[in-house]
Amino acid sequence: MNFELLIDTISKTHSHFQQQAVKAVNVSLTLRNWLIGYYIVEFEQKGEDRAKYGKKLLANLAKRCTSIKGLDERTFRNFRLFYLYYPQIEPLVASQIQNSPIRMSLTSELEKNENLDSQLRILGSLTSEFQLTEFQLKGSIIVQSLSYTHIEQLITIENNIKRSFYELECIKGTWSVRELKRQINSLYYERSGMSIKPEMLSQITQQKAEIANPSDIVKSVYAFEFLGLKAKDAVEENDLESALLDHLQDFMMEMGHGFCLEARQKKILIGDEYFFIDLVFYHRILKCHVLVELKVEDFNHHNIGQLNTYVNYYKANVMQSDDNPTVGILLVTNKNTALVEFATTGMDNKLFVSKYLLELPKKEILEAFITNELQKWNS
Repeated sequence: MNFELLIDTISKTHSHFQQQAVKAVNVSLTLRNWLIGYYIVEFEQKGEDRAKYGKKLLANLAKRCTSIKGLDERTFRNFRLFYLYYPQIEPLVASQIQNSPIRMSLTSELEKNENLDSQLRILGSLTSEFQLTEFQLKGSIIVQSLSYTHIEQLITIENNIKRSFYELECIKGTWSVRELKRQINSLYYERSGMSIKPEMLSQITQQKAEIANPSDIVKSVYAFEFLGLKAKDAVEENDLESALLDHLQDFMMEMGHGFCLEARQKKILIGDEYFFIDLVFYHRILKCHVLVELKVEDFNHHNIGQLNTYVNYYKANVMQSDDNPTVGILLVTNKNTALVEFATTGMDNKLFVSKYLLELPKKEILEAFITNELQKWNS
């Protein structure tokens, strides 16, 4: 063995066991969520006091399970759907909990569908080594090949055959979660049904698809919460956006204008989707929240619209009666230049606006800071 071969062997060994660790985290998380879904359904059907909780069962669960990070009404609802839509995972769960007193019985049936013939044609066009049983992939393939974040996208699909179509295509192309979501929104399944040669559409789609990175699973919010980590703990040191946020956080707190850090990557639920605010401060002088979003890209209307959404969310759900309106600060970078936008949605009183602009850091100061940081990074 020469030195170069030694380096290559060490690298391959590391990659192999790193991927094994990622898979282990994903499998454990996925099986836990399926099992919780089973518990919920079992309680709804056979629980001694199920009538007492009724429709508010999931809300009551969320209130009582606050010690387990990441569990809320939405996640419990998704766990329940996960169990109902993926009964084929039961043998895998059973093998993992051999000493458990759980007794599981599944009586799920394939949904009836008026367009069965056309949907079978779509599935029949797929060239894959995966075997379908009643239009469902084996539980072991689902758990080993898809992260739970992928599964969350799939359970939004009620039709079994349509869901299986996306499972197959996602696994074949090792799609990222973002790619899976994009293909669902682009009506890829429906377009396949309308295509004369769906296999050709599949080939074109796979060539353009965004491929998932194994480390994305470990970096997912669900993995952080499952392992009891903070998002910041698992971010790579060479992540430019994270490095800029680190310095920006310290910079704003050192300015002496009353900034008190409240949260980093603050998770909020709007509708049925989670969003994350980069930095959340409470300003003790202005008595208001200050939300900071950093985008390592050019300014676009989507970014300011997103920040305004966060500001309005705080106004509706977080602000106390004696709080002043929430302020949002958007920092957008473009190489060595920076654009700063202040979102002052709902601040109709000009005196308030003047006071806020007096106490908050000036745009020029923030621009100089971010430009200086980017120059350091580029040098």
